[in-house]
Amino acid sequence: MKKHILGAVGGIVAGAILATQVAGPLVAQEQERNRSVYQQLDLFGDVFERIRAQYVEDVAPEKLIEAAINGMLTSLDPHSGYLPPDDFDEMRSQTRGSFGGLGIEVTMEDGFVKVITPMDGTPAYDAGVEPGDLITHVDGESLLGMTLAQAVELMRGPVGSEIIVTVVREGVSEPFDLSIIRDTIRMQAVRSRLEGDIAILRVTTFNEQTFPNLRDGLNEAIEELGGMDALGGVVLDLRNNPGGLLSQAVRVTDAFLDGGEIVSTRGRGDAGGERYNAQSGDLIDGKPMVVLINAGSASASEIVAGALQDHRRSIVVGTRSFGKGSVQTVMPLRGDGAIRLTTSLYYTPSGRSIQALGVSPDIVVEQPRRTPTSEEEAEAPPARSEADLRGRLDNTSMSDDERRQLDDERRAAEEVARLRAEDYQLAYALDILRGLSALNGRR
Repeated sequence: MKKHILGAVGGIVAGAILATQVAGPLVAQEQERNRSVYQQLDLFGDVFERIRAQYVEDVAPEKLIEAAINGMLTSLDPHSGYLPPDDFDEMRSQTRGSFGGLGIEVTMEDGFVKVITPMDGTPAYDAGVEPGDLITHVDGESLLGMTLAQAVELMRGPVGSEIIVTVVREGVSEPFDLSIIRDTIRMQAVRSRLEGDIAILRVTTFNEQTFPNLRDGLNEAIEELGGMDALGGVVLDLRNNPGGLLSQAVRVTDAFLDGGEIVSTRGRGDAGGERYNAQSGDLIDGKPMVVLINAGSASASEIVAGALQDHRRSIVVGTRSFGKGSVQTVMPLRGDGAIRLTTSLYYTPSGRSIQALGVSPDIVVEQPRRTPTSEEEAEAPPARSEADLRGRLDNTSMSDDERRQLDDERRAAEEVARLRAEDYQLAYALDILRGLSALNGRR
């Protein structure tokens, strides 16, 4: 019995010695790490005081601290940064759907401002700004070396004032200037219309109005058609949509799914992850869908497209999306400002991360650049057919109802041909949906 007791005591002592041997170096390493951090903070304080005391001009201390905070955040990734009180207020206005500016979503690339997308119907869109454009100068002042916040601040100004931006565009040999008149941006989150029996839902942003606008627009389209049975399908147009609220992306995706995962987020380590699932109820009862994306589709747009693609609920058409697969958390600070910090990455239902890769469409369809029609093409005579020949035999085998149906189909085909010249990608999406309807036996 004594041997067992002695053995146990010996085991405890050995365990204590082992724990001390393991824990001792770890504690020492942590203490050394903390000491290094405090030394770096002392260094920051020393530099701060030297600037305050010896810089050639007087500098407001709060400006120095804001710049230091912003520099610390922007060194992490292009989407983290400091939001002074005015910028924080403007960001909250954007999520509500109304704000002032040019109407472009931007990021930094190679020291220049890169346009993710111009928003529909905004001054930048009307002036001809395109996704992928690099803005190198504003009113003749170079943006090289500026932070994104500084560049954006330079582009701000009174509503109605003019700004000249210098643009470098792929495929254009020389930089060129665009004149843009600043305006108040009032975002209509969703525009809906019908092309024949197909509802087109153009989603321009994900703000607080997006899902209500989409639901109401879809219901109006179905009512105009005379009921759900008459609906041939839906085109969800997410092109040039820079994203927005994650909650709205989840609700829009949920609108077309009966269940399953929509998106998951994973943060640092095992903590901070969330999973969002769809509830039962598809607003269009399983009717066929096409989602349109392009290089200007980012963030929340990619969540929607990726989820509907993974669930095989929709065919995704267009070009590869932007590839912003990170989630930013806005954290209010004392003094009415905030920081925007990247806290996690999001993953589609199949477990793929879109970060820097984007969503690849099921069918790649480029949008051709518009080219002026030549005079020869404009004056080309219409093609002749058997019906144009003198003395032709008339077709008497068709009933009046069949002839009316043929005329309706011909008009629909002519409408698609017109649309193909205006918006090739959308016309392609409509062709797919009409093909699926024909395959399923709809008439």
